[in-house]
Amino acid sequence: TRMTQLTVAQLTSIVGKSAKQSILTGVITGLPLIERFGILPPHRLAHFIAQIAHESARFATTREYASGSAYEGRRDLGNTQPGDGKKFKGHGLIQVTGRANHRAFFSWAKNNGFPKVPNFEASPDLAAEFPWALIGAVWYWTTRGLNTYADVNNIEMITRRINGGLNGYNDRLDLYTRAGLVLLGYEMKEG
Repeated sequence: TRMTQLTVAQLTSIVGKSAKQSILTGVITGLPLIERFGILPPHRLAHFIAQIAHESARFATTREYASGSAYEGRRDLGNTQPGDGKKFKGHGLIQVTGRANHRAFFSWAKNNGFPKVPNFEASPDLAAEFPWALIGAVWYWTTRGLNTYADVNNIEMITRRINGGLNGYNDRLDLYTRAGLVLLGYEMKEG
């Protein structure tokens, strides 16, 4: 069944009151995009919401808090020029990180017919602005085949594919449980 009634209030009940209104609205406005790439079925959407909520500090930011200096010289991320670590720190709801990922996201968005795609390699901060903050998360999710893991409820593998490890795993589990309950129609209370 199609889940179209997801609201800002429901998202807030999943992530908490510290979420930014602009991010909540950006996610809700992006539901047609989420549907276009096959993420809208509730079992997939619960996983997607849990991961993007955790990666964005429960919808508080679309920019990585760390300086990015830890990514300096990381050839696996395509950071080959001085200053790349800070310039290409995480942007968007899944925190697209590194020169190579910013370049790949740009190419994917152009190839998938998005109008007026900014060059994220030239202007990486634009990947943190809506609608690109959500589109970048959808890019990452689809190009890593994460619907496949959502279909078998493998939150550990989804977390590893996004994070490289299990950082924040308990928070991701909590967000997944909350998202699942909200998508099933239950009201979540604070505390």
